[in-house]
Amino acid sequence: MNKVRHFVGVAVLLLAAWCLRAQAVPANTGPSAATMPRALQNVGFEPPLNGPMPLDLPFRDETGRSVQLRDYFGQQKPVVLAFVYYGCPMLCDQVEQGVVGVLRMLTFNPGRDYEVVFVSFDARETPEMAAEKKKKALAHFRRPETDSGWHFLTGSKESIEAATKAANFRFSFDAKSNLFAHASGVMLLTPDGCISRYFYGVEYPGRDMRLGLVDASAGKIGTPIDHVLLFCYHYDPSAATYSASILKMIRLGGVLTILCIVGGILISRRRETLAAARNLRQPLSSRLQRGAH
Repeated sequence: MNKVRHFVGVAVLLLAAWCLRAQAVPANTGPSAATMPRALQNVGFEPPLNGPMPLDLPFRDETGRSVQLRDYFGQQKPVVLAFVYYGCPMLCDQVEQGVVGVLRMLTFNPGRDYEVVFVSFDARETPEMAAEKKKKALAHFRRPETDSGWHFLTGSKESIEAATKAANFRFSFDAKSNLFAHASGVMLLTPDGCISRYFYGVEYPGRDMRLGLVDASAGKIGTPIDHVLLFCYHYDPSAATYSASILKMIRLGGVLTILCIVGGILISRRRETLAAARNLRQPLSSRLQRGAH
């Protein structure tokens, strides 16, 4: 009977968390807090754009080494950061797989172009659990040379509270099922630790992640094409996605049209100039004969 109750509790919390994975909605939309189940009334994820993360917080990495968040910043590289807990039976695994899957689609590499940081919000978890998660992530990512760019952290309740509060990531613990109710998503931070972009859910479009990393790096990574796409697309915080900016695309189209017209005129004039130069180089007798005809 206890096992049945446990699995029922797990199912309820997982269903609730699944419903929350796309909850990236402003506080004034969707069902009111009063109509939500009690376990979910203080659950959410609304990161403040440009808000700073407290970088002096102490944690332990997957090797058990004492670290601070600032160890992953200040290197002129953006940081991909997600809050999970390693004992989560489903949703956090999907977040981790979603992050690994979308980053594997990109030509950018962890450690060289950006850092990846997972922070457990369960203060009971250990570096050994973090090491196991990192091992699975690297096996899925299939680029062992990027090992130095992946970081799985555990920490004290105080450090976790300070980090999640700065990101406005809220969760609740259900003692009966021994599970957390929480939202899902990932943040992109600038090299100095400010929240640049965020995406909700467990699946992240490759285009959005790529543009977000280029954005967060202030253009220090990415190709010229990425920078053109950033001009054509704008980030919508309410939907946490990049969408086409029609006005910018019209402007870009107008500029390209003008450049094509100017280029055509220049090419035409250059041809005329070259033709005139060839005529001048011909012998005078040839020109006189053509004139007589």
